[in-house]
Amino acid sequence: MRWNLKSKPNKEKVQALKEVLQVDEIIATLLVQRGIETFEQAKSFFRPTLNDLHDPYLMKDMDKAVSRIETAIANQENILVFGDYDVDGTTAVSLVSSYLKTDYSNVATYIPDRYLEGYGVSFQGIDFAEDNGFTLIIALDCGIKSVDHVAYAKEKGIDFIICDHHRPGAVLPDAVAVLDPKREDCTYPYDELCGCGVGFKLIQALGRNKGQTIEDLVPYLDLVATAIAADIVPMTGENRVLAKFGLEVINSNPRPGIKALVQNVKKKTLTITDVVFIVAPRINAAGRIKHGDYAVQLLTEFDLKQAETFAQEIEENNAERRGLDKQITKEALHQIKENQEETRFTTVVYDENWHKGVIGIVASRLTETYYRPTLVFTKSGDKLAASARSVQDFDVYQALEACSHHLEQFGGHMYAAGMTLKEENYSVFKQAFEDVVKDTINPELLIPEITIDMEIDFSDITPKLVRILKEFEPFGPQNMHPVFMSASVFDTGFAKTLGSEGEHLKLYVKQFETSQEAGIGAIGFGLGKYFPLVQGKKEFQMAYVVDENEWNNQVSLQLNVRAIKENNG
Repeated sequence: MRWNLKSKPNKEKVQALKEVLQVDEIIATLLVQRGIETFEQAKSFFRPTLNDLHDPYLMKDMDKAVSRIETAIANQENILVFGDYDVDGTTAVSLVSSYLKTDYSNVATYIPDRYLEGYGVSFQGIDFAEDNGFTLIIALDCGIKSVDHVAYAKEKGIDFIICDHHRPGAVLPDAVAVLDPKREDCTYPYDELCGCGVGFKLIQALGRNKGQTIEDLVPYLDLVATAIAADIVPMTGENRVLAKFGLEVINSNPRPGIKALVQNVKKKTLTITDVVFIVAPRINAAGRIKHGDYAVQLLTEFDLKQAETFAQEIEENNAERRGLDKQITKEALHQIKENQEETRFTTVVYDENWHKGVIGIVASRLTETYYRPTLVFTKSGDKLAASARSVQDFDVYQALEACSHHLEQFGGHMYAAGMTLKEENYSVFKQAFEDVVKDTINPELLIPEITIDMEIDFSDITPKLVRILKEFEPFGPQNMHPVFMSASVFDTGFAKTLGSEGEHLKLYVKQFETSQEAGIGAIGFGLGKYFPLVQGKKEFQMAYVVDENEWNNQVSLQLNVRAIKENNG
């Protein structure tokens, strides 16, 4: 692993911020590293308010979208709320449909079947709309590239409103309104919203016309925060405001569906990380194993007992998903070794029997193992479908675009994408993808990197520092949990491995032999292999985040170890 220690920011800026905020140098440094250099910027960072949210009408086509929905309601038209089967899509559908249903009943939802229809807007979904008398489809978290689908719907007298956050193609669909802050002609001040975030801007605009304030929409923010966490969008600007207030809803008064998912969690307060690892996988499991409709049913159910029944079914789906994920990952690793592909610049594997619902997770697991841009293919009807995952700082979407002539369709982000191709094109595409990545990637990016904010001593970890670091939350891309490093660290003799295969590392650490400081508990998930390096009070360097451990209602300081190396390594 490459250790990348950030360069120290401008001394004068750090000193000025330190004085105006009355904080220590560590906090001032971390803030300047995040682009926060003035009192006003710091105030917005530490004390975000719902008033920081932008006017929804600044988004291109918002006026058209609102007008068309109001017309549909006035004319008693049937509205179909359509969205993808992942967390972002199902939360967005739940949000917009439940909002519309508060005072209008002719609203239904549609989640495409992952296996029969695939990702995004489907012709089957449009046929369903026609057969059931829907004249308006609101597409969420999908649709920005659905030019043919929207044209097909138009022929049938069905209008589209698209609410998406993916990159547009060269031509936009001929919809009534296309809400996507990534449109080149859209001047909306923040373009990193997730699909559910764009859906929230739509209901914010609709609400304003009904005389509602932003406070009236707060109950919907548990859905938005869940989508922001799951979709790994930047935790900056509006996303940070929406996530912060959404987390407050999750922790105080969540909708019954989310309450049912988290009521067995033995933590008083959930963080964004908890949402990523506890709530999101369960919502995702419905679409992976059975159907995304189950997630929408859960998230729009207002009877707690019924929600608990749905949550139990989804819990069973999640258990099945974990088993499949483990088995397919094992098979994929075996395939890579058997074909002697460990030295390639990419990891591309295929088995027609792999479950389509978990190939994205498997791609993430393989990326963790080999740290290469990774594609995992399986059979999907008469074609092959794949999920892509990338390594830090490499744009897998651009790489796919460079060999898209071999693909039937593709879409996604810099770090995650999906695609389909004809089976006969698999081998030639696999080689083309390898060639593109080989020619464009900096070889350094194929070595995992840990970015460290700054070096500190254990004596710097005071209760005040811990308290202020908590106010940096919620953490996410572009506002990551600060990572520190310390040298001359040693375990006091309590080091041990944990887990069925000794994969984790538990330590009780001190710094410097002469230190009178009390030791600090530390946990290193997945770092069991470093046990020999820390035995016998050997000194080592440690990269970590300052965290807290909650156990039996007791909260204690704990260092979450991210990396270990020899003291002079």
